Amino acid sequence: MIEVHTILEQPEPADAVLTLSFQDRQRSRLRAKLDNGEEIGWMLPRGQVLRDGDCLRADNGQVIEVRAAPETVSTARADNPLLLARAAYHLGNRHMPLQIGEGWLRYHHDHVLDHMVEEMGLQITQEQVAFEPEAGAYSGGHHGGHGHEHSHD
Repeated sequence: MIEVHTILEQPEPADAVLTLSFQDRQRSRLRAKLDNGEEIGWMLPRGQVLRDGDCLRADNGQVIEVRAAPETVSTARADNPLLLARAAYHLGNRHMPLQIGEGWLRYHHDHVLDHMVEEMGLQITQEQVAFEPEAGAYSGGHHGGHGHEHSHD
């Protein structure tokens, strides 16, 4: 099994790819399989969230690129920024991770939340896309490094 203890500060050319859900990208300890089927295990610092495009260095020297897996999400759209802000506020009060884009916000699909947001006047679509929510001011956020953003709209 490939072991990993290091998150690279800058991306490097990858020897392998690891595609993970948002839930798994938040874990400090995990056993998983690379996209090529090889087993991997890691022990990373707590509070880190791996982002699409981040790179890990395995103890054997391999560089592993992390990719965000497509997940079932709800995307709420509105032309009115006040409606989007109001929906983000209420979802945030429920501690829901949110991905925010221009004219939309995205969260893990939940029919109860969809109903609440639709009642506020937003249009909901269910999608299978990579989920990259905001890091949050107090979550430890991204580990620094390249600080890039990906629009998976």
